[in-house]
This record gives sequence, structure tokens and C-alpha cells, in this order.
Amino acid sequence: MLNVPSQSFPAVGSQQRVAPAGQSRNKVALKPGHSLMDWIRLTKSGRDLTGLRGRLIEVTDEELRKHNTRSDCWTCIRGMVYNVTAYMDFHPGGEEELMRAAGIDGTDLFDQVHRWVNYESMLKECLVGRMATKVSAGIRSQPETEETRTQVNGLTPPPVPPPPSLEPPAAPLPPKDTRPRYDWFQTDATVNIVLYTKRKIPAAGCAVVDLIDGALRIDVVLGKLSYLLHWRLPHEVEERVSVHTASAVGKIQVVLWKKAKCRWSALGDPLEANDTFERRKDRRIFYRECVLASKTDVTHDTRLFCLRLPPGTHMHVPVGTHVYLKASLTDSEVVKPYTPVESALLQEAPPTEGSEGSQLFLMVKIYPHGALSHHLDSLQIGEAVCVSSPEGPFSLRQLRGVTHLYLLAAGTGFTPMARLIRSALTDLPTLRKSRLMFFNRQERDILWHTQLDQLAARDNRFEVEYILSEASDSWTGRRGRIQASMLTDFLVQPEGSKCLVCVCGPTAFTELAVRFTQDLGFSDEEVHAFQG
Repeated sequence: MLNVPSQSFPAVGSQQRVAPAGQSRNKVALKPGHSLMDWIRLTKSGRDLTGLRGRLIEVTDEELRKHNTRSDCWTCIRGMVYNVTAYMDFHPGGEEELMRAAGIDGTDLFDQVHRWVNYESMLKECLVGRMATKVSAGIRSQPETEETRTQVNGLTPPPVPPPPSLEPPAAPLPPKDTRPRYDWFQTDATVNIVLYTKRKIPAAGCAVVDLIDGALRIDVVLGKLSYLLHWRLPHEVEERVSVHTASAVGKIQVVLWKKAKCRWSALGDPLEANDTFERRKDRRIFYRECVLASKTDVTHDTRLFCLRLPPGTHMHVPVGTHVYLKASLTDSEVVKPYTPVESALLQEAPPTEGSEGSQLFLMVKIYPHGALSHHLDSLQIGEAVCVSSPEGPFSLRQLRGVTHLYLLAAGTGFTPMARLIRSALTDLPTLRKSRLMFFNRQERDILWHTQLDQLAARDNRFEVEYILSEASDSWTGRRGRIQASMLTDFLVQPEGSKCLVCVCGPTAFTELAVRFTQDLGFSDEEVHAFQG
């Protein structure tokens, strides 16, 4: 529901997440003068966006329900009420999507698609007030402290709701005996934390480790769940970590190096959420500062950025997942998701020692009105940007047993496909054929054009076909936009095969592609649309 203007996330055509086909979300073209920066300028213009001339009020359920029209639209998020009328024309999801939350509590709708958006910053000038609370006689209110209360525009949110234990969880956690555990030991020079996940894990790793200012945070990603360890260390250690994974037995070992040869009596004092096992979507998004190490041109308007993680951070980003980049622009926080790629489609040499888990490569198109892409492009080497831990539900388990992998991509919708292609060709023994149909406007827009052709020449399991909508007279390939007739011969289902079709691109492209594949007889389980 409420979204950051000019951001495609989580539109179905974006490259950032994967969801079953059919779970789409509309995106509309914004009118000129309605970009993110235009919205920021409007909020700083002094215009009264609430209609209350700066007053903050308590809003009853009855009052909230009155404001449910296009010209007078209020909504509630986590107990705070916002007048989003002025935001209608700036919302990439369009008026219809925003109106789904008109006059009601829109928290669940908001959390379903983009809990990561800092709505408090984006809508702070639209704040009407807070919801008036009704205290049940059967529930005693919880004691409040300064530490447990936050303020938005100087207004304290309503009291904390009843303890979660009074309501059944949306989805139960696994049985207790599958809960990961940890142990630790030390030598004169090192401290070693060993995690037992009690399941097979990817050989590439599934742990994100951050050692920052004496605090150690280990987040182990296990499908839709997250196991977190978090301590304030008792003694100084060197600002580096080493992570070793034994995938078959599900063991992870994190090594720290002591600065002084002393004996530790404990790992330290527990910090927020230490030793917790919960759904990833319920986990607070964690950021660390990364610095720009290099940037190179991919096409005339697309760059490949290399971001170096802090020396105390080790982070593996699983295939099909994304990270968020966050920056403060003109006093407003802007967040946008990007799907990491490798440094090249063709890996000519193994990664250099220490490079794995210590750097990220992002392929970013610099849009004319893209606030964050322009900010990223303006960074000098060595300047910093905040990067989150990996997010997104895609799992390589969806590739198990697949014999035919079909990829339909348009523009920068290619980015999740890049690592998927490499992973399938390298690590999927059942794969017989992987085919990419890549849609672009002009030949100069094709990302990694030469590398794709080279890969197709090297590996007869891989094929690529380019479709251009604004081709030059010299273009000898196919022309046009996606049509059902194009896919009839492309999406072949041989007898005894197991197929997977992945789609990513602008919304209209993705919706057509999903519909065409389903018309050809592919089931929902065989079609995935990468979403933002």
C-alpha cells in the first residue's frame, strides 16, 4: 500500500523478489512532476497536507471511516493516522491501491508488500494524529517507560497492544527440536562460535556476520526463518571474521581473533533479540555502511557498482534475493531494493582470497528522475551507502529436479536472471536446457550482450534470444513486444521434463508473460514472477 514515489518495489515487474504467479500488484506511470524528489519538495514547501493547520488530533474509528474518498483519504498505520490525499498522484501503485486502505487501518496491507519503507519519514507532513484507544476491562495495560515509547512528530503512539501470546501466531514455528543451537570454544588466539542448524544448508553459506564496535551479530537465514545471535563482546578482537560452512551437516563456524591472549569466561552480554528463532519477515531490517569500491559502465545508462562491506562483515546474498540501499536525501530517507549480480556473467578465474562475502556487485540503471540511482552514481570512490542484509523468499530448492529453465526478462529485469543462469548451469545436475528471451528497446540497451553470446557459444545447454521494440534498420533479430505467439515455440515441455519459467520486467510485461505461460498449460508452481 503506501509506497515511496518513483520506486518500483514491490511491483510485480521488478527484479527484487520472487512470488507465485498471480500474486501481482499494479504499477502506474507517474505524471511529469510527480517523482520522489517532487514529493520531497512538496512536503518541504510549507503547504498544509493534513488540512488541520498543524494540529495533531486523536482519531476515533468513526472519524477515520468518514475520510474514505479520493478527495479526502485518511489511513492508519500502526496506530498513527495520515492524510494521504496529496500523496495519491505520487504513489507508484496508483490511486486504486492506495484507496484499499482509505478510512481503515492499513497496517496489514502495508506490511504485506513493503514493511521496509520508512513511512514515518515519507509521510511525516501528512500526520493527522493517533488513533483513540479503547482499553478493555479484561486486559491490564502494560507499564510504559521512556525506553519503550517512541514519538512521531512529537506525538506519542498509542499503548502497546495485548501480548502476542493472547492471539494465535499467523504461522507456527517448527517443532522445538528443530531449533538451531550454538556452542563456543577458544584458543590462545581465537574465539570460535559453532552453530548447529539441524538441517542441510547451502554450500555457499547462509550466515550474515557483523562485527561492529565490539558487538557481534550473527544472522543465520534458514528458508523463511532466521536464527539470530547478538552479543556485546567482553574483550577486544581484531576487526575481521572468518566463516566456515559444513553444508551436509548444517554446521557453521565463526572465528574471531583476540587482540590480547586472555581467557574469556563468556561470550559477552546479550543484546537485542539474542538467541531468537523467528520468521524472517518479522525480523527488523539491519543495515551496515558499505563504501563504493568501483563503478564501471555496462551500457550507456547502466553501471556496475562494487560495494565493499566493512572489514568485520561477512555476507553471502543467496541467488534470487535482494538487498536494500538506504540514503538520506534532502532530509528524507530513501530506500530502494536491488538484486546483486556477480562481477561478470562468465567467471574466468576463482574469486580472490577474502573477496567472497566481503563485496557486492549491483547493476543499476540511472533513471532521469531516479533519486537513489542518481545519488549512487554521484558517489565518489570511498564514499558510503547503507546496505541491508539479504531479503526475499526465493530458494534454490525451487530448482531441484528442473530439467528445463526458461527465463523471460525485460530491461533491468535481467539482474535476478544473471546469477540464476550461472547457478543452474554450474550446480544443477538435472538441467538439460536453459533459455533466455531478453526484451529491450534498442541493441545498446542489452545488458552483458557479449557475455551472453559467449556463454551460449561455450555451453550448448544455454540459449539466448533478443527481442527489440525499437530496433535499427541493421538489426537482424526479432522485433516487437512480448506476444503469445513468441512463446509457443520457446516454452517447450518435453515428455518427462520438469520445467520452471521465471519472469521479470516492467509490470505490463510481467503480467502478459505470466498470462501467456499459463495459457500454454504451465501451472502456478511452474511459473515465478520476480517481484520488488
